[in-house]
Amino acid sequence: MTAPETVQVMAALGDARFVGGAVRNALLGVPVVDIDIAVAMPPREAMALLDAKGIRTIETGLDHGTVTAIAGAHAFEITSLRRDVETDGRHAKVAFTDDWALDAARRDFTINALYASAAGEIFDYATGVEDLAAGKVRFMGDARIRIAEDYLRVLRLFRFHAWYGRGALDEEGLAAATQAKDKLKTLSAERIAKELLRLLEAKSPTSVLAVMAARGILAELLPGDLRLVRLEQLTLLDAPRDPVLRLAALLPDDAAAATADRLRLSNADRVRLEQALGGQTIAAGLSPQQVRRLLYRLGKARFRDKLLLQWAGAPALAQAWRAFSALADGWELPRFPLTGRDVMLAGVPEGPEVGRILASLEDWWVEGDFAASESALRTRLRDMIGKA
Repeated sequence: MTAPETVQVMAALGDARFVGGAVRNALLGVPVVDIDIAVAMPPREAMALLDAKGIRTIETGLDHGTVTAIAGAHAFEITSLRRDVETDGRHAKVAFTDDWALDAARRDFTINALYASAAGEIFDYATGVEDLAAGKVRFMGDARIRIAEDYLRVLRLFRFHAWYGRGALDEEGLAAATQAKDKLKTLSAERIAKELLRLLEAKSPTSVLAVMAARGILAELLPGDLRLVRLEQLTLLDAPRDPVLRLAALLPDDAAAATADRLRLSNADRVRLEQALGGQTIAAGLSPQQVRRLLYRLGKARFRDKLLLQWAGAPALAQAWRAFSALADGWELPRFPLTGRDVMLAGVPEGPEVGRILASLEDWWVEGDFAASESALRTRLRDMIGKA
């Protein structure tokens, strides 16, 4: 609130308030990531005020009343007060208003319908402050109406409870979400994936996911017999809150491709999911040499994904997993010193035989625990060509 760029933007707008997550997180004392600002004026009027003060603006969503202001290195999303004119469960047609209470009434949860002036005065048009203190995630007004306006709110109920709630989920909201679960199929896979991955980033998402599973909501999103126990064990490990790895822990081992298809994951996330759940597993009885060999073949990132999944699936073997983790942290992957050019310079014509010989040399080097020097590899190369 006191950052120069924030002060500059708020001063330029005049009748403006911070809204939503920035206010919620500030009251909770947790980091504020995005700063959203609400204004009691149409978007072009807000743009004109900002332009007059030399603040650059971007038309990010004029039909919905949203522009982005760029001040210094910071971006501020500025949205005109709105009321819903028409909704279909996915999109809303809005009309601009100057009524703060009407704008609050169309927001999803009471804890997200909080406003604050530039001076820090809080405006709460429901029970947002009270619910935030009590760890209650409740819809603004009638839960069924709020969900019917945007069916993604079925998932947002669980995501926000995982992040900010305490105790049992709100009964009215849970009943409305359960009733509307079949509407999730009307949403784009990308919106569902984004919401699900954000849920998985919560500190302890498993209890909320268990409720979703019991109500048949997870079955609308993910295939197979989900592994909630493995996910819970993963969250207990000293590991980053990695949503893709947590998704892998939740899924059956044979469901990576089907899940990537259903959620339309990016190519990078698809590959990571398939590699984490497929291929060779890491057995607890491996020798240090075997671990190094696997580390080299998989690479450290893929090895760590697989190791953490094995650890979560068999926590009783923690001593072995901890040793493997320490080995991975302390070992620098060696670089195979020869290339295809070295093979050709040794007399092998360009073609498939070059790759076959190079792969055979590398296998021999790996099997010898990477001990052979470049000189020893060149000697073996000459011997291989001589015997060919």
